[in-house]
Amino acid sequence: MKCTLVAVFSLVMLSLAPAAFGQENGAKHEAASEKFDPTTVILNHVQDAYEYHFFTLGDFHAVIHLPVILYSPQKGFSVFSSSKFGHEGEEEYDGYKLVGGNKIVPVDATVKVYDFSLTRNVIQTFLAMALFIILMVNIAKKYKKGTGVTSAPTGVQNFMEPIIVFIREEVAKVNLGNRWQRYMPFLLTVFFFILVNTLFGLIPGAANVSGNIAFTLILGLIALVVILFSTTTHFWKHIFWPPGVPFLVKVILVPVELAGVFIIKPGALIIRLFANMVAGHIVILAFISLIFIFGEMSKGAGFGFSPFSVLFIVFDYFIELLVAFIQAFIFTALTAIFIGQGFEGSDHDVHPGTHDGLL
Repeated sequence: MKCTLVAVFSLVMLSLAPAAFGQENGAKHEAASEKFDPTTVILNHVQDAYEYHFFTLGDFHAVIHLPVILYSPQKGFSVFSSSKFGHEGEEEYDGYKLVGGNKIVPVDATVKVYDFSLTRNVIQTFLAMALFIILMVNIAKKYKKGTGVTSAPTGVQNFMEPIIVFIREEVAKVNLGNRWQRYMPFLLTVFFFILVNTLFGLIPGAANVSGNIAFTLILGLIALVVILFSTTTHFWKHIFWPPGVPFLVKVILVPVELAGVFIIKPGALIIRLFANMVAGHIVILAFISLIFIFGEMSKGAGFGFSPFSVLFIVFDYFIELLVAFIQAFIFTALTAIFIGQGFEGSDHDVHPGTHDGLL
């Protein structure tokens, strides 16, 4: 289904390519202004926005405008549709203007504004969360009725149960030992929340939520809080005074260990997910942009290259589908590892599959 969507999406963009070409009979400055800019197009697609823009056909723009909610101590609340800024964001409304397509600033520089708008990243996060909750609640109801317990799982359970078992056996138990049950709800929530948002982002026209640094930053900070609350006195003793290490080495090692706990570990979670999700979308958009770039050279070249571009895009979609599962797993596994390190060695927990669990 996703491959069909991206193929249709690419063909629609191909059919609209002539509209993106500079008008040959126009003035030179008009032709230059209409020249296709792949950098702008790619950045506009991977960044947040105040609307869902699907395609443009002549003067028709398939757009869903989202609500803008602003608060200014000087002006109070302002609630209106993002359509008030015009299609290109060239219009001002109620003393505000849209800059770069993804930032609202007051016309008067002395006015301070707080933005609570429901951007496409926010809307899509709510949709993914609603889908995730509905899906899990329905599956839980089936298990309560005995489906999947006294009988074989049915429907979505067939897809979800192997994933849940895998997270339990290969992530939670291996890294958390006897405490795995305490952290299973958190680990499963993190895994499926990242997965659902990433899969949503593969739909043409949708927002790339998991490729937004704010999204991964919040997930990383939540993981950091859980990691810190899981630590023990034994852990902090090793951080502030590593045993068996010369004093001069401790002077260097302690700051490094503290940086590892508060910066490096959450940073690895945040940047890894963000970079992989952004990179995948940029590659897809770059292949789509090649149609327009070749089309500006020659219409024949644009149409001739389009089949190859579509094939590359469909192939990359298969890769992105795999990456969605891999990145959700890596984020969850690293979180479990970091949590396990917080209480490792402080008691006699046995980690199945590791250390004493092998004996």
